[in-house]
Amino acid sequence: MIKVYAIALAVGAVALIGVILWSSLPDKSVPDERARMALGGVLGFGMGGMAAEYSPLDLSWPVALVLAGLAAAVAVAWVRYSTRTQG
Repeated sequence: MIKVYAIALAVGAVALIGVILWSSLPDKSVPDERARMALGGVLGFGMGGMAAEYSPLDLSWPVALVLAGLAAAVAVAWVRYSTRTQG
């Protein structure tokens, strides 16, 4: 399962760099809320899964998968919250 989390983290990081570069171009707007939520979910899943897999607690892969899903949900909730408070 580590490979799945690593791929999700790599794809999310590349997409995040792409979003940053895209939004820095003139006359380009920041992506809509759904795209930002998807990006947050992928990054949260990858980071949460990698953190759970490399935890010193020696968690089994189903527990790591649940923690990765929880991290993805928290990341999506944070994106929704920050989007609403931003304006």
